[in-house]
Amino acid sequence: MIPGGTGNGMIKSLLDSVGLQCSARSATISVIRGHKRSLDVATILQGDTRFFSILMLAWGLVADIDIESEKFRWMGSARLDFYALQRIIRLRRYNGRVLFVPAPGFEGYGQPASYEARSRASSDKAPSVEAKKLGYQGPNTETRNQEWREINGPFVSVWLHNVPWGAENTLAAPDAKFSDGFLDLILIKDCPKLALLSLMTKLTDGGHVKSPYTMYLKVKEFVLEPGARVEDPDKDGIIDSDGEVLARGRRTYNSDHKALMSYSELRVTVDQGLATLFSPK
Repeated sequence: MIPGGTGNGMIKSLLDSVGLQCSARSATISVIRGHKRSLDVATILQGDTRFFSILMLAWGLVADIDIESEKFRWMGSARLDFYALQRIIRLRRYNGRVLFVPAPGFEGYGQPASYEARSRASSDKAPSVEAKKLGYQGPNTETRNQEWREINGPFVSVWLHNVPWGAENTLAAPDAKFSDGFLDLILIKDCPKLALLSLMTKLTDGGHVKSPYTMYLKVKEFVLEPGARVEDPDKDGIIDSDGEVLARGRRTYNSDHKALMSYSELRVTVDQGLATLFSPK
């Protein structure tokens, strides 16, 4: 993996873990050395539709900044800071709910909840050769016997992370590990604008997770039920994963563009160590 994008969060996470600068030179040498590291892979599910993610999923403030700032792509990476300021000044909050199976030690977050995955069209008979799906389909997990928790909105931001760095200057999830079988969840609900501005400036060193306005925990499974904007109920939001738009709701940026998923419930599961990366060590 060689850094050549706007954020470069994955290669930044790899190189920073051993104290190397995030540069094409360091990344190239790492590939030549040939050391390997396992990486968790998240499967995002909605009905029969799947998306495999290795970096992050975002809804709310982070997704809006990531996707809507593309109109300022000519500014380079500065577009993210520029548009973040705009979005904080005209802050949006979103109705919705998140459900999750907490990692050990994080059972105190949220309220007890029950959840059963929406059943997909199926048959008791074995599928025909034509009906069988090709390629990896994601983990087959049982939802009913899990200890689910829930947190209800409104939310300013919901951010699910697989590795520490979301971009070269954004330490989104400082406690994230490459292959621990968990995802790091960063939630922001009610937060005054000035406090949010201060919080965003601490993304460079991970200090934002210590804010009293931030909930930071690890989860084994995750469900997002997105809703409309609180201040503008006829408008929805954007769901973003690894820099790609998964879903666009009503009257959002480029809402006329087709997306992979609909703006409705989606579920995220984790395969521990499924992928392999060339790593410095």
